[in-house]
Parts: sequence; structure tokens; C-alpha cells
Amino acid sequence: MYYVYFLKSKVKSKIYVGCTADLKKRFTKHNHGKVQLTKAFAPWNIVYYEAHLSKTLARIAELFYKSSQGRRQIKKKLGMK
Repeated sequence: MYYVYFLKSKVKSKIYVGCTADLKKRFTKHNHGKVQLTKAFAPWNIVYYEAHLSKTLARIAELFYKSSQGRRQIKKKLGMK
């Protein structure tokens, strides 16, 4: 399984979207400052994730959620404005 996940920073109102095969390990890396793009906004909470059967499908979903239409859907799923 491959996962697309949304992280929300506990420090600032930042949402991060990522894709991984090992969600627990990747989440730990984000919170320990081992991911360059997210370390400035750590700690993080996982606020949503979805499983996909293939890496290709997960990557397509991740790219969609990073688009403007996808960002709107993220906010809708999370009940944000």
C-alpha cells in the first residue's frame, strides 16, 4: 500500500501533502526535522490520509492535492475555510 497524507503544523497554519509507502516512518522523519521542507514548521499532526494500491495512483492523488483545486478539496475535507 501507498499513502497520501496531509500534515498540519502545530506551530503555524501550514498544511503539507506527501506520499509514502511507510506512513509511520515518514511521519517520524517529519517530526524529527529530517525532512528539509517541513522541519521549520514541526511538530506536525496527521490530519488525513488515504491508501492506494499502487505508487502510481498515490502519486497522481498527491499531485492533484497539490494543485489549486486539490487544495480546495483538502480544506473541504478538513472543514477549513
